[in-house]
Amino acid sequence: MTSLASRTREAVRAQPFLYDALRAGVVNYSAAARTLDVDGDEEAVATALRRYAEELPEYAATESGARVSMESRLGQVTDDGDDPLLTVGGVAYAKGAGSATGIVATGDVDAASVERVLGALRAEEIAVEAAGFAAGTITLVVGRRDGPNAVRAVEAVFEQ
Repeated sequence: MTSLASRTREAVRAQPFLYDALRAGVVNYSAAARTLDVDGDEEAVATALRRYAEELPEYAATESGARVSMESRLGQVTDDGDDPLLTVGGVAYAKGAGSATGIVATGDVDAASVERVLGALRAEEIAVEAAGFAAGTITLVVGRRDGPNAVRAVEAVFEQ
C-alpha cells in the first residue's frame, strides 16, 4: 500500500493547476486537501501538501525572447494547393480563406509556454479554435474579434 504522502503527490500531479500553485506558494493547504481525492485525515493530507511544496522548485517567471504576431483572415482549407499556416489532425488553416485570426509566437518558446499561453487565453475567456507547437513556434487560431485581445494576452505571457 502506498503512503499518504505518495497518494497526495499523485493527486497533485493529476491537477497541474495545484502543482503550479504549490510551486508559487499560493495555496491554502487545508482547502486544497479538501479538494483532493485522497483517503486520509484532512490535516494529514494538508501536512503532506506542505511538505511536498517545500520540495518543489520555486516558481519563477522568466522573460522570454519570443516575438508575437497576428495573421488575419484565416480559414479552414482542404485543397492541397493552399499554403496553410497551421495543420492539426488533418485540419488546415490558411490565410485568405476565412475570418479567423492566427496568433503566432516564435523564438524562445517551449511546451511550458504553450501551457501558459492557453491558460492566459482561458483566463481572458478567449476561445481557441486550433493550436499547434513545433520548432520554437506556437500557432493559435481564434475568432476575428478576439484577435487583438489574444495578441495582448500572449504578449503578456512572454513579458513576465
